[in-house]
Amino acid sequence: MRRVFVLAAALAGAAALGAQEKKEPPRPAGVTVDEARRCVLVDAKVAPRMVLDKVYPIELVAGWGAPKGKKAHEIVVSVDVNPSEVHKGLEKLGLKPGKPAKGEGAKAEGPVVNVSVETPDGAGGTKRTPLEKILWDPKTKKPPPKPTFVFTGSALTAPDPNKPDDKKYGADLTGSLICLFPVTDEVVLQTAWTMKEEKFLKLDVNPDALPKEGSAVKLVIEVPEKK
Repeated sequence: MRRVFVLAAALAGAAALGAQEKKEPPRPAGVTVDEARRCVLVDAKVAPRMVLDKVYPIELVAGWGAPKGKKAHEIVVSVDVNPSEVHKGLEKLGLKPGKPAKGEGAKAEGPVVNVSVETPDGAGGTKRTPLEKILWDPKTKKPPPKPTFVFTGSALTAPDPNKPDDKKYGADLTGSLICLFPVTDEVVLQTAWTMKEEKFLKLDVNPDALPKEGSAVKLVIEVPEKK
């Protein structure tokens, strides 16, 4: 009888272990998928605008900060997660990546998402500010036209030129998460803007729109309701 009990307990333990192994692994710290609100939240910080002793126009919205990020001098907020984890989060919400764009004449393709930055509201809560209300033309003090963000997913890149078939998720090599113009295809989100817009949209951050540099904020990527 005791042998039967021990065997049954062992089988039950093995079944429980198997069930645990089948569970989805936990999302890395810094990325939260809110399925109820259909959004991915990414821990971020307000990035410094003065990098390399110069203020460069904004071309990316989010990416790794300096010195790790390839385009840390052109971002609004810095993140410390692999961009591919954000890609996985959007797929979990049911989206399928489209096609990233790079260079003249190229235009990004993919499902539309909304991008905003969540900050403290000063009353113990938070508020979300759409990206177009964070950026402005520093000369005219006017915001840019509202951009349409699409989930493109990143191009695959061979980090070692001697191993061209050994390709990685390109955005995980550069740290680029969201860009405004098709200056790179190693990114997760892009706008529908092309390089034509890049020539005259020289944008900066409205200093009144975000907390001071280094402040913790949330980058919010939301899947809009289908109409």
